[in-house]
Amino acid sequence: MSTTAVNRWTVGVPEAGDYPAWRELFRGYCEFYRVPMPEEKAELVWSWLTDPAHELEGLLVRDVDGTPVGLAHFRPFSRPLHGAVGGFLDDLFVAPEVRGGGAVDLLLARLREIAAERGWSTVRWITSDNNHRARSKYDQVAVRTMFVTYDMAPEGPAR
Repeated sequence: MSTTAVNRWTVGVPEAGDYPAWRELFRGYCEFYRVPMPEEKAELVWSWLTDPAHELEGLLVRDVDGTPVGLAHFRPFSRPLHGAVGGFLDDLFVAPEVRGGGAVDLLLARLREIAAERGWSTVRWITSDNNHRARSKYDQVAVRTMFVTYDMAPEGPAR
């Protein structure tokens, strides 16, 4: 990553006044994956991100004016097979107009630092098979696994 790209962005945790900018980024992420995100659910996710007792944490990458232009949501997960704890990157999104400028590199670099600080054995995430642009970046920073993901609905009414 070039020095110019590094100096263009800063990365840190979401702050109270970041909700409107975070909401727009999260809206873009949800639209990409075609997942409806009504305001009450977005507010719930934001409450998790701003609650130090909740497992979900977030990072925002900001431009030189301090405006959030990208987000990452992550959490720890137990790895019984390895007797270790890893980090799971749930969501990663950078505004389309700034893609290719190094913002995602800074988010992933900070997440890698957090993993090292906490002694996590890995950082894992999933992405859509057809998310080719993101996958080309992920192939540069991580190893693709051969695992297939399944989702099983709980019994009873759908949530």
